[in-house]
Amino acid sequence: MNKYKMAAPCMLGIEGLLANELKFMGAENVLAENGRVFFEGTDEILARANLRCRLAERIVITAGIFKADSFNELFEKTKAINWENYISVNDKFPVTGRSLSSKLSSVPDCQKIIKKAIVDKLSSKYNISYFEETCSMKKIRFLILKDTVTIMIDTSGEGLHKRGYRAVSNDAPIKETLAAALAELSRVRDNHIVYDPCCGSGTILIEAALKALNIAPGLCRSFVSESWQNISPQAWKAERESARKDIKNDCEFIAFGSDIDENALDIARENAKKAGVADRIKFDIADIKDFSPQTRFGTVICNPPYGERLLDFDKADEIYKTMAKVFLPRPGYSYTVITPQDEFERLFGRKADKRRKLYNGTIPCTAYMYYK
Repeated sequence: MNKYKMAAPCMLGIEGLLANELKFMGAENVLAENGRVFFEGTDEILARANLRCRLAERIVITAGIFKADSFNELFEKTKAINWENYISVNDKFPVTGRSLSSKLSSVPDCQKIIKKAIVDKLSSKYNISYFEETCSMKKIRFLILKDTVTIMIDTSGEGLHKRGYRAVSNDAPIKETLAAALAELSRVRDNHIVYDPCCGSGTILIEAALKALNIAPGLCRSFVSESWQNISPQAWKAERESARKDIKNDCEFIAFGSDIDENALDIARENAKKAGVADRIKFDIADIKDFSPQTRFGTVICNPPYGERLLDFDKADEIYKTMAKVFLPRPGYSYTVITPQDEFERLFGRKADKRRKLYNGTIPCTAYMYYK
């Protein structure tokens, strides 16, 4: 049985959450670092992580990790990797990557050297000098950080945030993985009632519903490693069947989304339908100033528009003040608001019970959580 060293890149601030997610899946030797989580597992874990991870950006096999501060060292240590274990004679293996705070700062040069090293190794193993690269895609990714080189093989293809339900979005979408992180931080469960009064195209509520119903986020999409000869097709089949069986169709979860943009709400309804959770979410047009939930319990998760995104900063600040009037402390309710506004607590009028530094794309934000 194949066993791999793998990694799951993720947004900064959720490494611990992702590590717990992977441990729960049965991954071994899980280790969280800045922006990624390392782990080990079989073909089944590789397939399971791709299908079920809500927080990872992708799943990669870590082919090698080593120090290199010269191009010669990069070449020799890359060539020393047993590439024949990963790449077949006709596979495609393009090379992309990044270099940060390292002596080897030229990414194009590093790409060429890593590619040449892999070709040299495979040429000696397969006794050929030319590779047609016509079959399975084995994209090689590298990260050189402070002279430490990590060389990876992408098993996902498109990023894992692309669940397959969001064909279109409004002008300011929140990434699916960030929305899933907010649902996790808000401790959404299968009996919760979730609200988002600035729901836009519905991503937060859809991710909350997928979590509550235990619907694997990758269930309706494909992955590049499904076609690999060295990954058991039975592992993929078994993991997909297991994910389908684990869906909680009988849970009590329900959600309510509102927004002032009717076009965004139309998109939200279509996205929820594609995600298979349309019967769990009700969308209505409404202004946040009129937010007045009638249920006894509620979990409010909100990504309000802000200056860098849609509105000018003064209008964004007015929304925070309005939220203070409608997000009132009440038994059975919690509120999670993500924003880049450092003065949010002052504008909102209350100190958060808990805060979490996160990123919305490239914008540093804070999730402010109120549950008392």
